[in-house]
Amino acid sequence: MRYARKTWIWGAVALIIAALAIGCVNAGPMAKDLKPVVPVAQAQDSGVELTVYNQNLALVRDLRDLELEAGVNEIKFTEVAALIDPTSVRFRSLTDPAGTYVMEQNYEYDVVGTSKLLQKYVDQQITVVTEDGTMYEGYLLSGAQDLILGSSASGGAVSVVKLSTVREIKFPSLPEGLLTKPTLVWKVQAEKAGTHQSEVTYMTNGINWYANYVAVINEKDDGLSLNGWVTLDNQSGATYENAKLKLIAGDVNRVTAARDERVYAVPTAAPSGVEKGFVEQSFFEYHLYTLQRPATIKDQQTKQIEFTGTPAVTAAKFYVYDGAQMGGWRYYSPVMDQGYGTQSNPKVYVMLEFVNAATNGLGIPLPKGVVRVYKENPEGGAEFIGEDQIDHTPKDERILLHLGDAFDLVGERKQTNFTRPGDRTIEESYEIKLRNHKDEAVEIRVVEQMFRWSEWTILQSSHEYEKKDSRTIEFRIPVPKDGEATVTYTVRYRW
Repeated sequence: MRYARKTWIWGAVALIIAALAIGCVNAGPMAKDLKPVVPVAQAQDSGVELTVYNQNLALVRDLRDLELEAGVNEIKFTEVAALIDPTSVRFRSLTDPAGTYVMEQNYEYDVVGTSKLLQKYVDQQITVVTEDGTMYEGYLLSGAQDLILGSSASGGAVSVVKLSTVREIKFPSLPEGLLTKPTLVWKVQAEKAGTHQSEVTYMTNGINWYANYVAVINEKDDGLSLNGWVTLDNQSGATYENAKLKLIAGDVNRVTAARDERVYAVPTAAPSGVEKGFVEQSFFEYHLYTLQRPATIKDQQTKQIEFTGTPAVTAAKFYVYDGAQMGGWRYYSPVMDQGYGTQSNPKVYVMLEFVNAATNGLGIPLPKGVVRVYKENPEGGAEFIGEDQIDHTPKDERILLHLGDAFDLVGERKQTNFTRPGDRTIEESYEIKLRNHKDEAVEIRVVEQMFRWSEWTILQSSHEYEKKDSRTIEFRIPVPKDGEATVTYTVRYRW
């Protein structure tokens, strides 16, 4: 009985001591040090949407579940892009939008690194191990170039360790304020406690996409197959797991817009019958392409996805000769123009044309990009024959590609006469010769551009021509196989 009473007394004393100890841990050494506790909520992933513009820009929409307390909460939001635009960030609770608002928003990007740690540990003790195994301990006095260690924070005996010889640096702990990754931090006032589905949207640079096309011309050069690929390049500093991917095609106005003009190789087209991944729709004054399955876009990754393909597109190959190569306009003076045209461009361009129409197997908005053209060789393989870049092309518009210069076609253009009938009048005569070294007859379109700032009249022409616009005429000249054709004309200018 006496033993039981003692046991009960000592048990009570132990409970009282434990209670006092717990009170000391919670309260701290003095009551005046008490501060309100702000819960820290770590966001849990529940989904991400990624809208990429072809201007080195992306919009990230990140859905995460947060456990919030009623009152003020501190939210740390990690796994954000390193190239984020902090001014574009927007946070909102989808569970209780009216009762939840942001009091303060911060973007913490003081990410841990060797130089950062050395800066933080000046005047503190560290341990350094060199490549030969030698260990140095001391107070870091400087780490700007080499490591200068002192026996005390104020100096004392000093050792200099070359950074190039250092194998390992040991720090007692991670200094306060340094992060392992960029983090968004909010102070959020919540009326409702519990799980909040929250949405964070922000813009980031470092993500870009291009459209690349592969065309294969048939044997007769009057048709082709066309496959379009999206090339997505992620250099933003973040990985987007199982993202809902959207692409915006169009020229969106930005205050500053950096462009990455890299061009990537295009993979082989998918077999016919394979379902295409993207669905296209109009969006504002642009076009939106949405991938119909989740995609993981890793940081420092180039990803390619087919977005369109058609096996049969009617096309036409033709030849163009622009002997003057004027680059869009001419400047006339009575002296300099007397010799104009004596040196001509001998190259005849090879062009390929088709219409982006539903009746031609296409009829969808085609984003700008590089079109690489191939042609099957006699052995059954495909050889590269040229490429060109197209701009954003709406449906029912013509696509014109310059593939290169014809090897067996040659042009020669020269000025044969120049007169000045009056102070404001000039007359010029030209002779254009076209030589065909092929084993078949061809038609060559001869393009001549007139002086822009004057009235012009064709006085004489050896062939019929078409006026294409206010300063361009075009002749369509048949040239026999292994033969030659000559075009002449005289033009009068008045101003």
